Amino acid sequence: MIQEFQRFKILGLPKNAAFFTAVKPSDQGNFPSLGARGCFLSHLGVLKVAKAQNLEQVLLLEDDATFTKDLVQNQTQLLQELQTTSWDFVYFGHNVSANTNSLLHLYDEPIIQAHFLAIHSRIFDQLIDFLETLLERPGGHPDGGPMHVDGAYSTFRQQNPQIKTLVASIPLGFQRASCSSIAPRQWFDRWPAATNIVNLARKAKNIYQKVAV
Repeated sequence: MIQEFQRFKILGLPKNAAFFTAVKPSDQGNFPSLGARGCFLSHLGVLKVAKAQNLEQVLLLEDDATFTKDLVQNQTQLLQELQTTSWDFVYFGHNVSANTNSLLHLYDEPIIQAHFLAIHSRIFDQLIDFLETLLERPGGHPDGGPMHVDGAYSTFRQQNPQIKTLVASIPLGFQRASCSSIAPRQWFDRWPAATNIVNLARKAKNIYQKVAV
């Protein structure tokens, strides 16, 4: 992520960025995995810091996020649309397909992935309360319980349809291909003989996405 900031000269990020030490819980509790709980608590921690510092909005970038060339090429249009459009969430990196002339557009369906998104301060209190309520419920609760943080954001948005969510019409960032700390490890991440081959394939995929996305 430090290397990404060094080559990324948009929105004043290198100057205004702050690194949040990821939460590393001792057990997974009612979450799907230990990593899922840590990611959830880390996002919640960032939101609390942003609220305490009276920030107008916060841009959340997970440590495996990588930016695409489209972000730099479209930065002027992106800034104009962000400044002239009302929003509560903005997903810059996602798996959503869109057909629009604008760089950002409204979206009300669930979104998988939360590695590169912005959240406005007008929903800090409501969102923090919601996430803390999920922590108090058992897993599988009908109104939402401990879950992956991207699912928590989507559940919050579904339960509060007045929330305005924008998504980039083209992904402006992606998650680097690597062994996941959130999902269960695949067989090729547990088999030493396959590790080097898989890591090489992941590096090639990351290079391709930077150039082609």
